[in-house]
Amino acid sequence: MNGELKEFLRSRRARIRPDGATGGRRVPGLRREELAALAGVSVDYYTRLEQGRTLNPSETVLDALARALRLDDTERAHLFAIARPQQTRRPPRRVQRVPAATFQLLETLDVAASPAFVTGRRMDVLAANRTARALICDFPALPAKRRNMARFVFLDENARDLLPDWPAVAADTVAVLRIDAGRHPDDPDLSALIGELSVKDPDFRRWWADHRVLVRSSGTKRYRHPLVGELTVTYQAFTLPEDAEQTMFVYTAAPGTEAHTALRLLTSWTADAPTR
Repeated sequence: MNGELKEFLRSRRARIRPDGATGGRRVPGLRREELAALAGVSVDYYTRLEQGRTLNPSETVLDALARALRLDDTERAHLFAIARPQQTRRPPRRVQRVPAATFQLLETLDVAASPAFVTGRRMDVLAANRTARALICDFPALPAKRRNMARFVFLDENARDLLPDWPAVAADTVAVLRIDAGRHPDDPDLSALIGELSVKDPDFRRWWADHRVLVRSSGTKRYRHPLVGELTVTYQAFTLPEDAEQTMFVYTAAPGTEAHTALRLLTSWTADAPTR
């Protein structure tokens, strides 16, 4: 049975208020028969699909369900990933390697006082320049298992102080991790990470049950740094051409702003540290 598909469909169905619905409904959102009608499939077929008893639904059916559930592009892609998993053996664990040219780019961004780091599968932090390590965390100095952004957000004792908007950041982190879980349901390291966070943090468990999904591409983020105080940076995310599972995050602040001055201070204080 496809438990991920079952829970995702139920959670998306529950959030939709039917047009013209009145009080007294025993369940939130759309009933199965209402969703089936909107998607143009039989109630029996949809029930079997939600229960994981129908494998490999067609693209036409998934498109109809996505429209009926009012999914955005990220949710639609997640639906396809979990509804039609690849029927292959569990992929081997592989080392995630950052190209030498990427390390050179990270060092160049240090010159511009721009924190930058690379994440891979499971939100593992694979590399970080000096400014990012001074602003967020010196990930390369940690044991390999702990070099992970989700683990930092939920388990590092400094994360809640460093991130003034911790609840929003943490909820988004869970939604990003959910995307990875949909793409790689048989990744044992990912399953172990989700299990660890679920056991150790009740907020993670609550947000994981929401089945929200998110792809981060750009935005702003606030930090409360113990040395340079509060600052707000703009971030952009770029998929690396050498590996579609690796993403580089680059933070910037407008020249002349207090945030830019703070970043330059952090860069200067770490001038002798290598990029790793």
